[in-house]
Order: sequence, then C-alpha cells, then structure tokens
Amino acid sequence: MKCHAHEYKQRSEAEKKALLMRLHRIEGQIRGIEKMVDEDQYCPNIVMQVSAVSSALNSFSKELMASHIQTCVVEDLREGNEESIQELVKMIQKLMK
Repeated sequence: MKCHAHEYKQRSEAEKKALLMRLHRIEGQIRGIEKMVDEDQYCPNIVMQVSAVSSALNSFSKELMASHIQTCVVEDLREGNEESIQELVKMIQKLMK
C-alpha cells in the first residue's frame, strides 16, 4: 500500500481489520485490569494481567513495524529516499527503551 509523505498509510481492509481486532482485545484486557483493581483483587494477579497486556502491545508493535518495513521503507528505498532508514532506527530505539 502506498505511503504518502510519511503522514499516513493506506492499509488494506484485511490489515486494518486485523490490527483493530488486536487493539480491541487489548482494550478488553485493560478493562479487565480496571475491574480487578475495583474489586480489590490480589496484586500478583493484576501484575500478571498487566504483563499480558504489555506482551500484547509488543506483538501489535512488531506486526505494525513489519508491515511498515515491508511496504513504506522498501518503497522509499526503491525511490532513493534513505530518510526512512533513519526514521526506522529512531522507531526501533523508542521501542527498545
């Protein structure tokens, strides 16, 4: 899919649907954690759920980054735009904090 001046990316309906499903699942997990806190659940149980959400967000980020590399970065490199590489490096650095 075409990336336009690094401001937005057109995604296929299938890709968009898959990403949104992941986010909705994560949103449900967050609501579950809120309920656990509200119900005074045992701390280690809440921490385990927080860990699961962190893992789900990391998986979401990896999927999104892979798509970005396979489409936008490859397209930019083919067009001679090497700024994508620096943008990618910055993105990886932020994810690895």
